[in-house]
Amino acid sequence: MSGTTGERPFSDIITSVRYWVIHSVTIPALFIAGWLFISTGLAYDIFGTPRPDEYFTQIRQEIPIV
Repeated sequence: MSGTTGERPFSDIITSVRYWVIHSVTIPALFIAGWLFISTGLAYDIFGTPRPDEYFTQIRQEIPIV
């Protein structure tokens, strides 16, 4: 016994105006959120990694051992 699963065909989804309105907002928002996460330094604070200017200080000039 075969039949349909009741799902919409993919071609109907990608030609839908609603699909493009939703994705034209959410995809750029994800890129902007990621850029802000990195550029504000929040990623360094959350994950505890040193910022680029903190790898080598006046006291420590060798490579840090992780």
